[in-house]
Amino acid sequence: MLFMTDWKKIYESTNPFKAELAKVYLEDEHQINTVVISKRDSSYLIGRCEVYVHLKDAVLAKFLLENEGGFEESKEIA
Repeated sequence: MLFMTDWKKIYESTNPFKAELAKVYLEDEHQINTVVISKRDSSYLIGRCEVYVHLKDAVLAKFLLENEGGFEESKEIA
């Protein structure tokens, strides 16, 4: 995934709806470009959905999700 070199994962959830809510919150309320990548198995509905933002927006986006957006299960991924 060549395009992902400038992106950072800032949130993940087993619930795809929550990942999409995080995306909408960041894009609509704060104009931060966001991508959701589903890593769920469509047959068994297990796995995670991941939310990515540009590296330059990662710290702000993570802060917004955890402190203002109510997404307390946001995780920093090394």
